[in-house]
Amino acid sequence: MTQRGRRGRTSRRGEQQLALAFPFTWGGARGGAGRKRAERGNTPHVARPRHRAGEPVHVTLRARLAPLRSQHVFPTVRLALLRAARRYPDRFWLVHFSIQHDHLHLIVEAKDKRSLSSGVRSVAVRVARYVNDLLSRRGPLWADRFHSRPLKTPREVRNALVYVLANFRKHARRAPRKGIDPFSSGMWFDGWREWRPSSGVAPPLAAGRRSLLTATRDAAAETPVVSAARSWLVNVGWRGHGLIALDEAPRDDARG
Repeated sequence: MTQRGRRGRTSRRGEQQLALAFPFTWGGARGGAGRKRAERGNTPHVARPRHRAGEPVHVTLRARLAPLRSQHVFPTVRLALLRAARRYPDRFWLVHFSIQHDHLHLIVEAKDKRSLSSGVRSVAVRVARYVNDLLSRRGPLWADRFHSRPLKTPREVRNALVYVLANFRKHARRAPRKGIDPFSSGMWFDGWREWRPSSGVAPPLAAGRRSLLTATRDAAAETPVVSAARSWLVNVGWRGHGLIALDEAPRDDARG
């Protein structure tokens, strides 16, 4: 006759089989399980707000890797931006950009919500394809959906211009010297307080190796990567709050 006990089971031959101890749990959360929390929250998958043609938009694209600002990768990203910006010339306009180590900042204008989405998607796809080809890699380049914020007032536009064009000062370990970020569209920006593209003087670039500075100055004399702004806010409105200094830095509370 088989005997059963709390600590095990005894067979007919008198051999005892030990029981395994299991934790007395049923369902619930387990330590270390589930999707790991990212350092930065993902952009929520919700319907984007209605877009008004007269309002520029600040767009941020964050990458999974961080060589975008290197001298090896930057020219490829700039070429991708140039070609993507010409994809929808009658309904989407790339007004300004800056390339950081692992993300892009853009200021764009669009005819409507659909044009905004199509235009930003074109930029994202082309940059990803060009960078992947250059680095001989496969897989997604972008870590998340693009983040967008409409700029509705002259003050918001000025803050966004400073945030985009001077973003390298926010990430610098030490304060960069006065000048224009060579990894941005600042060389085509006519809102600097101390310098104008039409002055005939080379853009006063802030940093970079001599080879990059020379290539950037040469590019400044060619077809601009960016398109001319259409909106009153970008062309005129923000100037009422003052032109931007070559050593100005983004505010800590500026979003992007």
